[in-house]
Amino acid sequence: PTGSLLYPYGPHQGDETNPKHDDGTSEAITLSVPFTFYGKTYQTVFVNNNGVISFDEPVRQYTPDPFPLVDGRPFVAPFWADVDNVLGGDIFYRQTTNLALLEDISQDITQYFPKSPFTATWALVVTWDHVAYYGSTSEKGNTFQAVLTTDSKMFYIILNYWDIQWTTGAASDGDAETGLGGTPAHAGFNSGDDTNFYNIPGSQTDAIINITTTSNVKVLGRWVFRVDDFQVTDVDPPQLNNDCWL
Repeated sequence: PTGSLLYPYGPHQGDETNPKHDDGTSEAITLSVPFTFYGKTYQTVFVNNNGVISFDEPVRQYTPDPFPLVDGRPFVAPFWADVDNVLGGDIFYRQTTNLALLEDISQDITQYFPKSPFTATWALVVTWDHVAYYGSTSEKGNTFQAVLTTDSKMFYIILNYWDIQWTTGAASDGDAETGLGGTPAHAGFNSGDDTNFYNIPGSQTDAIINITTTSNVKVLGRWVFRVDDFQVTDVDPPQLNNDCWL
């Protein structure tokens, strides 16, 4: 969509598409540029249907747990909830060195982190496109995106929330008609070391439906983090009302 937060995605961009399996996952993706997350470097990721990008091992769990997880799984949760892409939507991903895209990403990150000029050399772009929730009896879909990127020294993750219409699948005690209630989605980062983690404000509360109006970089619906040595940007927690906050 024009004016969209989202970087270009879809089959015409050369994206791979995840299989249509409830709680499914991509094949193991070997990164052409190793990615450093909380001080550890990884060469394999999985794009999991349930709104998670995990390192080394897939994640099929559909009801989110609060971070930090006790089991040592390192992963990024753009929007961890019970997605069912059999009922609707697609999950796309690609590794890219497309110069025009990398220039856009570099400009964005340099704007948000002006003290550390950044020229991206690689990105992994993962997009959940109008994905349905498990047990849905509605047409609701969520569209969001995660971008992992590096200049081989600094490592960043961009989370883009374009359209969030539901928070919870029916097996997580959500309402089948509304996709709300129960144990709502979780957004954030789990380092895998039992200590370091970040929860985007509103995670696992009803307020997470408003993540499209929140930000840590003053762009509604966008959160950006440097993740090699994880740095948190302070923000106010979201409120369940219509006031925008930055």
